[in-house]
Amino acid sequence: MSGVSISEIKELRKRPCQADLLVQGGMLLTMVKGESPLANGTLFIKEGRIEKIGTARDFTGPRYQCAERIDAGNGVILPGLVNAHTHAAMTLFRGYADDLPLKQWLFEKIFPLEARVLSPDTVYWGSMLGCLEMIASGTTCFMDGYFFQDGTVRAAHEAGLRALVAQGVIDFPAPGVPDPKDSLNIARAFVEKWRGFSELIQPGLFCHSPVTCSRGTLEKALEISLEGHAPLQIHLSETLEEVHTLMEDTGKRPVPYLDDLGFLNSRLIAAHAIHLTDEEIALLGERDVKVAHVPESNMKLSSGVAPVKKMLDTGIAVGIGTDGSASNNDLDLFLEMDIAAKLGKVATMDPVCLNAREVLRMATAGGASLLGLEKKIGTLEEGKRADIIVVDLDGPHLRPLYDPYSTLIYSASGADVKDVIVNGCIVMKDRNFRTLDPEEIMARVKEIARDFAGIIT
Repeated sequence: MSGVSISEIKELRKRPCQADLLVQGGMLLTMVKGESPLANGTLFIKEGRIEKIGTARDFTGPRYQCAERIDAGNGVILPGLVNAHTHAAMTLFRGYADDLPLKQWLFEKIFPLEARVLSPDTVYWGSMLGCLEMIASGTTCFMDGYFFQDGTVRAAHEAGLRALVAQGVIDFPAPGVPDPKDSLNIARAFVEKWRGFSELIQPGLFCHSPVTCSRGTLEKALEISLEGHAPLQIHLSETLEEVHTLMEDTGKRPVPYLDDLGFLNSRLIAAHAIHLTDEEIALLGERDVKVAHVPESNMKLSSGVAPVKKMLDTGIAVGIGTDGSASNNDLDLFLEMDIAAKLGKVATMDPVCLNAREVLRMATAGGASLLGLEKKIGTLEEGKRADIIVVDLDGPHLRPLYDPYSTLIYSASGADVKDVIVNGCIVMKDRNFRTLDPEEIMARVKEIARDFAGIIT
């Protein structure tokens, strides 16, 4: 599959969606601060928005009888999860080069393999698999950074997901960017091409890190971001080696170094953010930088533990991401939330640190705020866009139910999600996909993996 043409873009716009939808019968968690769970909660959705919230007895008129229905039964209705940092197409590298330090993993394994096997076609199918996995586990919005990102845009659109899709920028030859001098021009063209394409998809830029992007590259990327009103992502202080390398090169730690460039602003989403001083945390808060917490990847690559509680106490908006499947190895945000809560307690030696409700807010309202979408998604409120999931609580591992927040964080997994709605459109109902063909996607990925295996060996 080559780059998507303008005519194909026009065709991609034609996505039908049902007009009216009723989600009823479950315990409703709005995730609005101060609101308690609502038993037998019901939502009426019209033209992609939540028009009315109440209980079943509030929806007996004739206008509600024609709506398509989702029966939450004994489940929980809550906002769709927001994956604040991932590389969807890296599902293709799941299980490859595990148990290595980050630098060795990247430079000796991942970067060389990406250069040999990635193409518009493989990125598209890897992203399709990622979208399939995210839908199956309750993610309705994801923030992505990679290469050949036309394919990821197309996959997200076909899946019906909400997404920030960012073109990668790095000062090395990269997939689709053999000459690093072209990296910024390609990123600018990507942003311009996809700006305004869809209500659900935002284009952006993803600068790999302060040590893999020069000062000039970072400054130019910032300029493109500001010109195009495009979100900007970066890996920040992921390892001690990164911090030490930058200090040797510039005499400054990563956060003040980026601040001197004017790089720190409300459009910046910093992933990992592990090795930070108190002064750096305060500066991130002053500049309204958003942070994506990626606990499982941080653990697997032995990168460290992010000071999440300190960041939250400083007023920094923090979401939760999975990273790519090559360094996690899944895209299940329920598992990520469980780890985030427990790791926060171990890091602070405080059992009440990052309680279940706080962590669930990070993966819903917190993730929405990273994209500046807190007025549209992240909580269930009348007038907001209908990004909603239903979690089935009939499994033995989810009974008895005393506290729905604790049950979702410490007992549930993505496999317990049964219904997924994005912008009022059903993308999965009763665990049956409506927008994607799982058999086709997995068969195609199996063929690609067979080709990869021949190259790896």
